[in-house]
Parts: sequence; structure tokens; C-alpha cells
Amino acid sequence: MKSLEELAKIRERMLSKIALREGENDIRIVVGMATCGIAAGARPVLNTLVEEVALQGVADRATVSQTGCIGICQFEPVVEVFENGKEKVTYVKMTPEMAKRVVAEHIKGGKPVVEYTIGNAKI
Repeated sequence: MKSLEELAKIRERMLSKIALREGENDIRIVVGMATCGIAAGARPVLNTLVEEVALQGVADRATVSQTGCIGICQFEPVVEVFENGKEKVTYVKMTPEMAKRVVAEHIKGGKPVVEYTIGNAKI
């Protein structure tokens, strides 16, 4: 960091990421970040979800947050999507690449990626 201007840019970039992780939007994307989730790779999944929600222009409708243990450690990383008036969708064995598709097809497009869900995943 060499100037106040550079510091301001860093601050603005980080504030936009925080805004995506806090709020009361219609869609909540929750990533299990207990020890088991982190060990299985949940942190890159969380980071990808935050980035993709911003990149794909759905930050006004979707909030990405984290939680502790979801209780299904053998399926980590686990991502749950809560939408007002709809049944929760639970995605399992998530990767950053899968997270990109979930944002594009489910969050932006409105159709869950069924093959990534707990009932349909090839485990």
C-alpha cells in the first residue's frame, strides 16, 4: 500500500464483498464452514459464491453467508439455498466450479442444479 487512494480502493472492494455476505435478500446462500467443511474445501466455495453473485449481477437478490456445522459431514462442502416461499435446496460435495454453475442456473436462472443436490448427487 503506497497511498491513501490505494487504501480507499482496497476498502471499497472489501466493503462490497461484506455487503454480499450480510443482508436480507430474497435468496440466502449458506455455506457450512465448520471444521469439517473447511477441511473439505468450503472456503474456496464460499469465496467463489461471493464473487459469482457479484459478477452475475444478482447481489440485489442473493446474500451469501456462512454457518457452522450443518450435520452431514460426509457430504461436505455443503451449500444450502433458501428462497422465500420455496423448499430449501441442499447442494453437496461442492467445488468452486460447481458453485459457478449453481449461481448461473439456480440463483440467476431460477432452476436448481438437480444433479448436485443431496438426493441426486453421485456419492
